[in-house]
Amino acid sequence: MAAPAATQASNDHMNGTGSAASLGLWDSVSIIVGIVVGVSIFGVPALIFGNVAGPWHALGAWLLGGILSLIGALCYAELATTYPKMGGDYVYLTRAFRAPTGFLFGWGRLSVIQTGSIGSLAYIFADYAVRLLRLSPGHTVWLACACVVGVTAINLLGIVVGKTAQNILTAAKVLGLLAIVVGGFYAFQFQGAEAFAVENPPGAAGFGFAMIFVLYAYGGWNDSAFVAAETRDRKRNIPRSLMLGIGIIAVLYLLVNLAYIMGMGFEGARKSWVPAADVLAPMLGERGGQAMSLLVVLSVLGAVNGVALTGARCHVALGRDHRLFALLGRWNPKKHAPTRALLVQATIAVLMIVGVGTDAGRQAIDTVLTGLRLSRSGLPWEQYDGGFGTLVSGTAPVFWLFFLMTGVSLIVLRLNDRDRPRPFTTPLFPVIPLIFCASCVYMLYRSAIYARGLSLFGFVPLALGIPLYFVSRHMRPANGAVQTTVERSEEQ
Repeated sequence: MAAPAATQASNDHMNGTGSAASLGLWDSVSIIVGIVVGVSIFGVPALIFGNVAGPWHALGAWLLGGILSLIGALCYAELATTYPKMGGDYVYLTRAFRAPTGFLFGWGRLSVIQTGSIGSLAYIFADYAVRLLRLSPGHTVWLACACVVGVTAINLLGIVVGKTAQNILTAAKVLGLLAIVVGGFYAFQFQGAEAFAVENPPGAAGFGFAMIFVLYAYGGWNDSAFVAAETRDRKRNIPRSLMLGIGIIAVLYLLVNLAYIMGMGFEGARKSWVPAADVLAPMLGERGGQAMSLLVVLSVLGAVNGVALTGARCHVALGRDHRLFALLGRWNPKKHAPTRALLVQATIAVLMIVGVGTDAGRQAIDTVLTGLRLSRSGLPWEQYDGGFGTLVSGTAPVFWLFFLMTGVSLIVLRLNDRDRPRPFTTPLFPVIPLIFCASCVYMLYRSAIYARGLSLFGFVPLALGIPLYFVSRHMRPANGAVQTTVERSEEQ
C-alpha cells in the first residue's frame, strides 16, 4: 500500500533526501570510490607485506580481496534495491531476524564497528601528521582525537559545508594516488629486479591475517546502501555502480601496491609504516615526502568525514525504532544533520582512541576486564601494532559477525518475502550468497584467532546490548507508539 503524502515526505527527509532521486550511475560510483580508496592503502600495506611469502602473494591478496568484495556487492545489490531505506544492514537484519538482532547490530555499530572504524582512520591521519609536523610519537593519540573532533565540527555545520569539504578532500586523494604510482615507477630504475627479492620469511600470522587488512581496505563499498533511496533507475544503477566502483578500486589498489614494491623494494615496503611518503623520496626528496604526507592527511580526513557522515545517519534509524536511544533519532531541520548522533558517535570514537592509545586508558580497560573475570592479567597490548592495528584487530570479529548475518539475511528474506518485488536478483542464487557467507566465516575465524584476548574489546560492549535491549523494550514511549524503520518500508 502506498504511504500517505505526509508520511512519504517524512520518510524522504529521514533518508537524507528532500527531493526525488537525483544520483545517476557515475554519481554512485564516485561515492563508492571516494569513501573506500585512499585511506587504508596508506596504512595497511606493511601489515600485509609482512605476512605473505612474497610480492606476488601480496598482489594476489589484493586481487582476491577485489573478487570477494564483488561477490558481496552482488548480494548487497539485491538487498539495497529491494529494501532501499536508510539504515542499510540495520533494515535487512531487523526484517530478517526481528527487532532484537537489528538492535544489537545498531548498538554494535555505534559502540564498536562504526566508531572503531573512525578511530582507526584517525590513527592513520595522526601517523602522517606526526611526520608532517615533525612531532614526537607521543602526540599521535591527541592528533587522532583532534581529527575526530574537527570532522564532527564540520558536519555539525550542516550538509552543505560537509559536502564542500568532501569534494575538496576527494580531489586531494586522487592527486595523491597518481603521485604514488608515478613515484613508484620512477624509483624502479634504482631498484631493478631486486625490488621483488625476498630476504626474510613471512610473519607468523600468515596469509589469513593479511586478508583481514586487505578486506578492511576494501571496506566501505557496502555504504552505498545508504544512498539507495536517492539513486535513479535503481534496478540498473545500483548493481552497476557497485561492480564498476569495486572494479576501479581493485585496479587502483593493485597499481599503488605495485608502485610501493617497485619504489622501495618488497623488503622496504614491509618495513615502511608511511609508504606513500617513502616511495616519493627518490624522486622528490624530503620535500616530496612532506608534500605526500600532507596529501595523505587530507585524504584520510576525507575518508573520516565520509564514514562519520554516513555512520551518524545510520544511528538515526536505531534511535527512531528504540526508545532507549531516542536521542540519536532527533534531526536538526535547520542544519539538515543528525547533530546529536554525530556528537555521541564522536565521543565514543575519542574514548576508543584514548583507551587504546594511552597507558591510563589501557589500564582502565584491563581493570574492567579483570574485574569481570574475563581476563586474568589484561589484554596483550604489546602484540599489536599501535592504535590502528589495535582498533582494527579488536573490532574486526564483530564486524565480520554482522557481515555474515547480512549475507544470511539475503537467503532468509528470499524465503520470507517471496512476493516482494526484487528489481535486481543475485545471480546463481544461492551459490553467490553462500560463497559470500563462507568468506565471512573464514574472516571471522581468522580475525578472532589473531585478536585472541583483544576480541573482548569488541564483544564485551556488544554483549552489553542484550540487557540494553530489554531495558529499551520496557520503556514507555513519550507520545504514542513509534513506527519502526521496517514498518515504514512495508508501507511503500
